[in-house]
Amino acid sequence: MPDLHARTLVEAHLFINLTLAGGTASEEVARDHERWTTLTEGEDSWTLRFDGPPDAGAGETIELQVPYASEAEAREEGARFGVGISEVLDPGQWQIVSAGYARRVVDEDLRFAEDPTGRDRYESVVMGWEYARDAAAEVLKFMPPGVDEVPPAAFWTEMGRAAHEREPDRFTRSRLNDDIAFYQESLETFTALYADI
Repeated sequence: MPDLHARTLVEAHLFINLTLAGGTASEEVARDHERWTTLTEGEDSWTLRFDGPPDAGAGETIELQVPYASEAEAREEGARFGVGISEVLDPGQWQIVSAGYARRVVDEDLRFAEDPTGRDRYESVVMGWEYARDAAAEVLKFMPPGVDEVPPAAFWTEMGRAAHEREPDRFTRSRLNDDIAFYQESLETFTALYADI
């Protein structure tokens, strides 16, 4: 596998999770990949390495470099997943991530409304809406100025191409802006209702 460079540690963990979920790893390994993941510090970057159990999928090893500078820049800019366009996740994968967070957080939000207690539960809902919004914004980064949909050439993974083929309308500027606005509005409504928790 060629050298992979993620912009942030969060993006690196997402890459490992998606790679395992789309491969031959067991569901347990894909869901709990951090148990077999190590982070080491180098001169200019961290190395995040998954070297899971033998049944993780042909003894798969996944290794990504995360430059300290790009992590720092992302934190300064408030860009959770990184500044610029991802080199490890394509727009289809980002849409899968966004939709996954959105599905989970809708359920969490509704359960919290039934029993609005617990700061950890509150923070989980807030983070879910933020992650759904920010992952959808990552898809927009693949859209050149003046273009209204993500170009087919931007999808380089099997997983991403399949997502695009299933729902091409999810990759239009209009739809992405609507999704981002919905996630932001849901976040604002939730925090307005429960900020005192």
